[in-house]
Amino acid sequence: MKAAVIESVGKAVVAEVPDPTPGPRDVVVEVAACGLCGTDLHILQGEFAPKLPIVPGHEFAGEVVGVGSQVTEVSVGDRVAVDPSLYCHECRYCRTGHNNLCERWAAIGVTTAGGAAQYAVAPVANCVKLPEHVRTQDAALIEPLSCAVRGYDVLQSRLGAHVLIYGSGTMGLMMLELAKRTGAASVDMVDVNPTRLETARQLGVSASAATPDELDRPQGWDLVIDATGNAAAIQDGLDRVSKAGTFLQFGVADYATRVHIDPYRIYNQEITITGSMAVLHSYERAAELFAGGVLNPDVFISDRLPLDQYPQALDQFAAGVGRKIVVVP
Repeated sequence: MKAAVIESVGKAVVAEVPDPTPGPRDVVVEVAACGLCGTDLHILQGEFAPKLPIVPGHEFAGEVVGVGSQVTEVSVGDRVAVDPSLYCHECRYCRTGHNNLCERWAAIGVTTAGGAAQYAVAPVANCVKLPEHVRTQDAALIEPLSCAVRGYDVLQSRLGAHVLIYGSGTMGLMMLELAKRTGAASVDMVDVNPTRLETARQLGVSASAATPDELDRPQGWDLVIDATGNAAAIQDGLDRVSKAGTFLQFGVADYATRVHIDPYRIYNQEITITGSMAVLHSYERAAELFAGGVLNPDVFISDRLPLDQYPQALDQFAAGVGRKIVVVP
């Protein structure tokens, strides 16, 4: 079959690889669409993936075309979205409900072959059937949405909060849509990319600007969310949290990223700094929200490119052009 392969640091190609074979409790999915994510760029940079080469792609959906000998939950012909999370279910973190912090953490498309291919294999337990009205090629959005849902689990957002989001890429826009639906009094967004801010305004952001200095909230924001992973944005965001407010590190930063904190201010103003990593008990809820129309796929997906253009898609994503980019095998 044809697949994208990150062969070595900085090098992605499209090549012929062996077809996947399902284990007893696995299914083979014919991929309808696979989204690109910041994690894919980190893998290309030599981070996250324990070894290369790897077939990337952890945001995908498609049709079941093969099932293992012990699979009864789905059948050939079912359309599914796939949770990429692979947990050991044995370590201390898994046993205490923090599976996303698993000591043996793994994921389809990060540590095992992923969905940037014609076919992908996944445990049946990771597959969520799609209702008839959901287009398979749109359902690659469910995985990033499930990360956003996890982010709001961590935030424990209260009604009437004033929210500031850094970054109006796909994840920032998803956080915007969730904030609007969790009772935020206002949701402001900052981004240095004016084109992306246009989408935020289309989705009903309260105010948008290139910097919070242009926004009128001198006391700061109750909830500040970084969806960039950029050191300058993170540093600025930490200073924008109001008293008794919360800062959420949601964007994926490089390993080497460093910022400074003010311990006395954290103590004196009772500021919470927290993080949200990947998916935790949120994929099925995200699938239900998606089926209910929480996102408009035609707004969120800006580019649908053939799998043959995967290296170019990575370059476009790295340049910040467009919103969600998906490849179609």
